Amino acid sequence: MSGLTNEQVVLSPVVSEKSYSGIADRRYTFKVHPDAHKTQVRQAVEELFGVKVTSVNMVKVPAKPKMRNYRKGSRPGWKKAIVQLKEGDAIEIFEGAQV
Repeated sequence: MSGLTNEQVVLSPVVSEKSYSGIADRRYTFKVHPDAHKTQVRQAVEELFGVKVTSVNMVKVPAKPKMRNYRKGSRPGWKKAIVQLKEGDAIEIFEGAQV
């Protein structure tokens, strides 16, 4: 498990209205590896973006059952991390993006 690189821990930013509303409070949301834990996410965000993380909250998003034309299936579940940054820090990839 500890063999994950920073690029493998943080998979992508989450693009939603709710995640973008937290940017004003320096809270950024990322899709992360299902086996990653808070310490790995903290280290990965600090090294990838050059910022100081004050807290990390992890949420497991459950799989959702779906149905299309009488075929049953499900959307896969995933894990997200909500990262709080130190006062004055920001991540540029989120700045200026429109939802």
